[in-house]
Amino acid sequence: MPARLAIPLVLAWAVIAGVSLATHTLMPVDETRYATVAWNMWWRGDFLVPWLNDVPYHHKPPLLFWAIHAGWAVTGVNEWWPRTAPGLFGLAAVFMSWHLARRLWPQDELAARLTPVVLLGCLWWALFASATMFDMLVACFTVLGMIGVVNAAQGRLLQGFALVGVALGLGLLSKGPTILLQVLPAAVLAPWWADRRPAPGWGRWYVAVLLSVLLGAAIILAWAIPAAIRGGPEYTRMIFWGQTANRMVQSFAHREPAWWYVALAPVMVFPWLFWPPALRALARTRRHLDNGLRFCLAWSVPVFVAFSAISGKQAHYLLPLLPAFALLLARMLSRTSGTVSRISQVPVALVLVGFGIAIGFAGALAPRFGGAAWISAVPIYGGTAMAAWGLFLLLPARQRLERAVAVLAGASIVTVFTADFAVIRVAADAYDQRPIARYLQSLEAGQVPVAHLGKYHGQFQFHGRLRRTPEVVDADRIEQWFAAHPDGRLIAYFRKLPANAHPEFTQGFAGRRVAVFDRAGWASAGRPEADSGRSSDD
Repeated sequence: MPARLAIPLVLAWAVIAGVSLATHTLMPVDETRYATVAWNMWWRGDFLVPWLNDVPYHHKPPLLFWAIHAGWAVTGVNEWWPRTAPGLFGLAAVFMSWHLARRLWPQDELAARLTPVVLLGCLWWALFASATMFDMLVACFTVLGMIGVVNAAQGRLLQGFALVGVALGLGLLSKGPTILLQVLPAAVLAPWWADRRPAPGWGRWYVAVLLSVLLGAAIILAWAIPAAIRGGPEYTRMIFWGQTANRMVQSFAHREPAWWYVALAPVMVFPWLFWPPALRALARTRRHLDNGLRFCLAWSVPVFVAFSAISGKQAHYLLPLLPAFALLLARMLSRTSGTVSRISQVPVALVLVGFGIAIGFAGALAPRFGGAAWISAVPIYGGTAMAAWGLFLLLPARQRLERAVAVLAGASIVTVFTADFAVIRVAADAYDQRPIARYLQSLEAGQVPVAHLGKYHGQFQFHGRLRRTPEVVDADRIEQWFAAHPDGRLIAYFRKLPANAHPEFTQGFAGRRVAVFDRAGWASAGRPEADSGRSSDD
């Protein structure tokens, strides 16, 4: 990639990551849990089996945790590296998308230059650029696998499918079998999109596909077999069935209707589906369906349909599809007129200005409509950057297509900046678990027993660098637990803390209150909730 394109992309990614690091901490309960798993492996010195709450953690494979450990080995244990590492995989995917565009359309330099800009400019890609999640790893290895598939179709069968096998193996180590669904449809549908029949014939092509899957399986088994031996029978059952085939066919958590992703798509790829030139370009896809565009459709459509059919849905599951969208849109935009008029920018400008104004008035309107208390702290100038960027879009009467795409990509970056600075930053008391983690750290230092009412997601362990896990108790066992641990402390959650409650410590937790009680203080607390947050694992 030429430096004049690479440098702005890296700087844009650095701005997104830097603002996120500066404005908020790990978000409960998912990011805090994953950091805790990495921390537990680190202090135990066990880099084979992930651990959470003193038991082997079977929900996710270890590659993200290994990436975190690699950084900690250089920098020491810290928070910024677990939040940066996944984004680096996303940045690698941005660069690889440029390479993939070059392979698909060697004569179309503009499509190659537009592809990484469109991808980084998708709101969901920018939003998850600094999230401690697994999907950016999956996206990275999906693009790597697609490069392998294209290489194989262009005559390098052995080299191409060796790369596919490595990508599948690394994807399996990242988040399990979802990588198979991301990569294999495009390989299977090659007769529809490939520009020529492979020299060995389609029979050998599909043998090569199978061999790449076996290579990927060998890579994941090189970890899974020794991990299963160490983790025990239940861990073995879960990693070989419960979190693989069973999870793919019985996804019941986070149920959403089949149309949910369709409704969410305009937000995920904002601003592109609000931009008339992009809509017109996409509408012409059928009339200009070259082999590269067919490849993008073979990659994205089966996966989108499959994820829509699965009952369990999360917005970040589709991140690996965004490179396919960026490739398709960049190719179609490269075939359009070389300039963009001011009127074409109006829809995106209106969205930015409208939401900027709404954020500015959110603090004043929240008390009238029963909004969360922290919303009242959103500053009136909080949406200024969004509104200003919307007006900036309207300044030129006409501009070159490539510049217009770059400025529109900036809309997502400014939106993420606004969300971090004006919204998440002021919600710190509701989501920042460091204060209670420090308090629990002091209890651990004093050898004070601690219990947790209801399921515990490990959200305090990393922030407090805790090595002892709170004992999970249900409401019926609290008095029994205090009888056995009269000097102990109990962590509990409330929608609203009773006026006569006397906790030793309390703070916000995702719209509720989390409190720590001694035995005497608990007697006045009443009945709290027994759930510490919604989990993406369950």
